[in-house]
Amino acid sequence: MEEKTFTVSEINAYISKKLKLDSKLKNICIKGEISNYKTYPSGHSYFTLKDEKSQIPGVMFKGMRDRFQKFVPENGMKVIVKGKIEVYARDGKYQLYATRIYEDGLGDLHIAFEQLKKRLEKEGLFKEDHKKAIPKYPERIGVVTARTGAAVRDIITTIKRRYPICKILVFSTLVQGDQAAPLIVRQIKNAENYDLDTLIVGRGGGSIEDLWPFNEEIVARAIYDCRIPVISAVGHQIDYTIADYVADKRAATPTAAGEIAVPELSALKDNVNQLNSRANNSIKDRITLNRTRLNNICGKNVMKNPESIYEIKSMSLDNLIDKLSFSSKSIVNENRNKLIRLESSAIFRNPESMHKFKRNRLDNIVNKLDFTAKNLINENKNRLFKIENSHVLKNPEMIIKPKEDRYMKNYNKLEVLNPFKTLKRGYVIAKTKDKVISSSKDVEVGDEVDIEFDDGTVNTKVI
Repeated sequence: MEEKTFTVSEINAYISKKLKLDSKLKNICIKGEISNYKTYPSGHSYFTLKDEKSQIPGVMFKGMRDRFQKFVPENGMKVIVKGKIEVYARDGKYQLYATRIYEDGLGDLHIAFEQLKKRLEKEGLFKEDHKKAIPKYPERIGVVTARTGAAVRDIITTIKRRYPICKILVFSTLVQGDQAAPLIVRQIKNAENYDLDTLIVGRGGGSIEDLWPFNEEIVARAIYDCRIPVISAVGHQIDYTIADYVADKRAATPTAAGEIAVPELSALKDNVNQLNSRANNSIKDRITLNRTRLNNICGKNVMKNPESIYEIKSMSLDNLIDKLSFSSKSIVNENRNKLIRLESSAIFRNPESMHKFKRNRLDNIVNKLDFTAKNLINENKNRLFKIENSHVLKNPEMIIKPKEDRYMKNYNKLEVLNPFKTLKRGYVIAKTKDKVISSSKDVEVGDEVDIEFDDGTVNTKVI
């Protein structure tokens, strides 16, 4: 009997069909450790899920990852993967087609929050030097939140109670769900067209899933790029979102956001009244002081008899005129006398005689310099001739030889006194504590003695 044969494709298709019919494999959760996780340019992510004894290949397609996956799995992470198991017919192997990946022990939203927070902080989105100051006295405030929520009522009520002169513009948006984040971003950008002083972005309390739009990266970057100072008001006191870290100011609650955004008008009025009272008292004190000074000035003799000032100044002017007249006459007379003396002087009458006298003096000086120069030249020529013909210059050894003889004579004297020459003849030098021993009294029993020979040193001890 001839057996039926199958092609490889038929066998793989058969096994694939069997696996698809198994209800347990259609929706399954598998626990293990992620390894070899990699996302390709296509957007699909491939990985291996393993435990101590076995492993299974897995894939998460781009559409599933973008829709559901909040965090990026890392190699070595303990996870629970939800999905289905089917055969990849081309390669004839089965693999896990993932729809969601959870970290085993922590929620994926918590992991996604920490990953995004770490990345944005590294980029500098949380730095204090980028944060803008919240205006103290705003005229127009925008609120990005749900129009019908409790948060918007709390914010409006707080602002109207504290600072009723401020205008409030509400930019309504969804604050939870998959479509909330893009709408929040759109309304933040829309608010920049309304000449606002401050923008409040937030919502009331809820679960981490409810607050998640304010943990989205697009919302964080929209707040960071916003030209208007932003106050985040998301959830309650214990709730922290990425928006809180990026915003210029964080409010613990929507009500607190209203209190941060505006001052209290009644307190401002009290402050203005205090300033007004202080200003009035200061003006009164200044008027009283100036009135006293004016009365003192009016009581002086000068104010009672102002002609006295004119009379004193007039007399001073007359004195100055007299002095000036006397001085000018003295200067004119002195210069006239100088002119008369010059006109009557012999030089002025016969200037040629002065020229002749100066010319004779100059000729005498020139003759003296010429004579002195010739003598100096002749003297130096004679000295040079003597040096050139001297025995020392012709025979320099006459200087060197006596010096060498004298040096050798001194050297031989020192050699006679050289202590090392004595050591070569069998003598030694004894030292204790780096001092030469010249007497037996210089040492005691137990002292260490260094005996220096010609070829070395021996250490001994006195017994």
